[in-house]
Amino acid sequence: MQTENRFFDDFAKMLNGVAGTFAGMGREAESSMRERMKEWIGGMDFVSRDEFEAVKAMAAAARDEADALRARLDALEAANKPKPRAKS
Repeated sequence: MQTENRFFDDFAKMLNGVAGTFAGMGREAESSMRERMKEWIGGMDFVSRDEFEAVKAMAAAARDEADALRARLDALEAANKPKPRAKS
């Protein structure tokens, strides 16, 4: 046999409402924080991955060219080095 007790029914409804309110507050806080982080990060001067990779490739090519030029310069300097004269 089941008895009706309005107090427990009302208390359960109130707790259910409080839980829903807290869940909504949590979602709202998360949304607000996510929006603030987007604004904060958007204000910084970050580069995209594609831009980074392009500059990285350019730097590698410049480094290779500098190494080749350094080797060429060393070879030219070695060819122009004065030869020691024999003493008579």
